[in-house]
Amino acid sequence: ILDELPDKERVLVEAGTPLVKKFGVGVVEDIRKLRPSAFIIADLKTLDVGRVEIKMAADATADAVAISGLGTIESIMKAIHETQKQGIYSILDMMNVKDFDKKLSALPDDLKPDIVLLHRNVDLETWIKEHGGDVGEMTEWGNINEIKEITGSLVAVAGGITPENVEEAIDKGADIIIAGRYIIGSRDVRRSAQDFLAHF
Repeated sequence: ILDELPDKERVLVEAGTPLVKKFGVGVVEDIRKLRPSAFIIADLKTLDVGRVEIKMAADATADAVAISGLGTIESIMKAIHETQKQGIYSILDMMNVKDFDKKLSALPDDLKPDIVLLHRNVDLETWIKEHGGDVGEMTEWGNINEIKEITGSLVAVAGGITPENVEEAIDKGADIIIAGRYIIGSRDVRRSAQDFLAHF
């Protein structure tokens, strides 16, 4: 997949949570060897002991780390503080977080995340499909402008994004598009990536 991905500045590479769990955070170093100049995200979904996990990711050359928005405010602040100390980007993943506005507003201005990620739950999507539901209109992108007002952060969107709906996410204010299954499940990774790049 890495060999086939276009080597462009706008293409970020993510070590997803299952990959990190299987091979450890050191997999980021393996990705770095294959793509030395890439911006690499370690999706750790950190919930606790953020200082330790963030430092591990930074030591493995990650440029950004995903922190779970389900963590306590104290855990989130410690994790974001550690990203600042390590000189890498913080991504706050808001999957399944209710009252996101209260949680984001509770973070002090100097400990707001660099990026807020609106993330559609894959298991929920699968369950709905298996029970005959329609996930065509299912998004988590309706609150982008409100999030930007609260945090001043960039906003990323993930979950079920295809070239057919990417314009909707962009129109609603998304700065970063995370395309997983459409690319990694493709028989032609380069073409699938180009399908997205054509929109930028």
